[in-house]
Amino acid sequence: MSRIKIITPEKTISSIDIPIRITDINYGNHLGNDALVSIIHEARVKWLSSMGYAELNIEGASIIMNELGVNYLNESFYGDILTIELSIGDISTVSFELFYNVSTKRNDIDIIIAKAKTGIVFYDYQLKKVCPIPLTFKNVLES
Repeated sequence: MSRIKIITPEKTISSIDIPIRITDINYGNHLGNDALVSIIHEARVKWLSSMGYAELNIEGASIIMNELGVNYLNESFYGDILTIELSIGDISTVSFELFYNVSTKRNDIDIIIAKAKTGIVFYDYQLKKVCPIPLTFKNVLES
């Protein structure tokens, strides 16, 4: 089986630090794969919030995630502070790619924990259909 290869774009649009909680640790005594997905969701929400947006209101439109890919590269442990660097990939009229480079610093060594990519689609929940990216937000993505 071939591996998913996630190559994050070089330009970082935001960097968010999130500590590993004890509830993020699984029976292997390291960060659980499900917890990592929740952590990148938290990073996305914090990024949007920093611009005055929420997943249910970006210039009147909402977003949904239609795709998720993750490369788990190293273990992370309770007490680690994860730095999630976000970057933008392809942008269409209704969607964009959001990349996550997840790392920590331990004993003065930078360790890449994971790389992830989500496909984000703009959606009108009242009409139950995909809608265009609001122009103001598209300009943010393209800047």
